[in-house]
Amino acid sequence: MRPPQSITAVLRTPSSSKSTSRIFTRNAGRKVVASDPQNEILRRSLYPSNIRNKETPTGTWRPDVMKALRRAIPSKQAHETIERAWLLHERHMRWKRNEEAERKFESMRRAMAELEKVDPILFKEANRVEDPRKRTPAEVELSKSLRGAPKKAMESRLPGLFPREMRLPTDTPPREGWVYNWRP
Repeated sequence: MRPPQSITAVLRTPSSSKSTSRIFTRNAGRKVVASDPQNEILRRSLYPSNIRNKETPTGTWRPDVMKALRRAIPSKQAHETIERAWLLHERHMRWKRNEEAERKFESMRRAMAELEKVDPILFKEANRVEDPRKRTPAEVELSKSLRGAPKKAMESRLPGLFPREMRLPTDTPPREGWVYNWRP
């Protein structure tokens, strides 16, 4: 049995991640002669160099970014003006979204008031709150007899929602054809 090491001894030992990062840094600038240029392109795109001393084609790292910003926005006052204009635009967009939501809610409220006048029974049924966990006695008895996947499907099915185990509509028919004895 080894004696427990002190925390400073553990911290002094070199970790494998440091040595790995050194290897990647050391080999990043090395030119590798590849026989196939497609493999070289794939390797560069999947494993980019972690030495960033040149511009990247996607623009993720640019050494002259501050110079470009100063050229585009010459002063702090111009930057603040642009920032205020953007915030004003966002505020107007938020107001439009809120107005649209209020308009839709008011339309729904008017439709429900009309339904209450026309058919009070249907209005009550439309506004009935259902507990999705509540089961009828027949469903409870059936769930006791089921095992495995059918029981799980029955327990996960919520009333009023589309059944999960049904096949989604597609443009092509299934490979095995029509399942005549399928039951939900």
